[in-house]
Amino acid sequence: MLSDSMAQSINSHLNTEHFSAQLYLSMSSAAGVMGFKGAATWFMVQYQEEMAHFMKFYNYLNSQGVLVKFVAADIPNEYHSLLEMFDKTLIHEQHITKAMNHLMDHAVKESDHATQIFLQWFITEQVEEEENDRDIIGKLKLIGDNGYGLLMLDNDLGRRVFVPPPTAA
Repeated sequence: MLSDSMAQSINSHLNTEHFSAQLYLSMSSAAGVMGFKGAATWFMVQYQEEMAHFMKFYNYLNSQGVLVKFVAADIPNEYHSLLEMFDKTLIHEQHITKAMNHLMDHAVKESDHATQIFLQWFITEQVEEEENDRDIIGKLKLIGDNGYGLLMLDNDLGRRVFVPPPTAA
């Protein structure tokens, strides 16, 4: 059974995951408009992942008998370069990591073992998220304004496919 405080914290994070999905959908659109179809695909997959995360939180709250409450979000939609988008992606993922850690701290403080187990998958996922972003940022910095390099990286980014997360987390 979730405490009211834990339920509110999880619901707040559920809305953060929904914001994340919308943010990456916006970035997908921006990348596509800039002509980076591969990056648009990469961000679309990121959108799909975040929606899957959102649904995991949604389902967890519902399984605990908690009514989900939604909040509106103002999503940025102007970007000037791929490097700017990935820099903002890393900053955002670092924010998500901190939020996940706070949720876990809250669950530990309340001795909420079920929520701790639920959150463990997300904690591990965040390590991968930040690593992927740092790798892409490093490549973009190495490439600079080299059109051929950008084309190669864009093609590489376009190979990403959505793999649904396990349902039992």
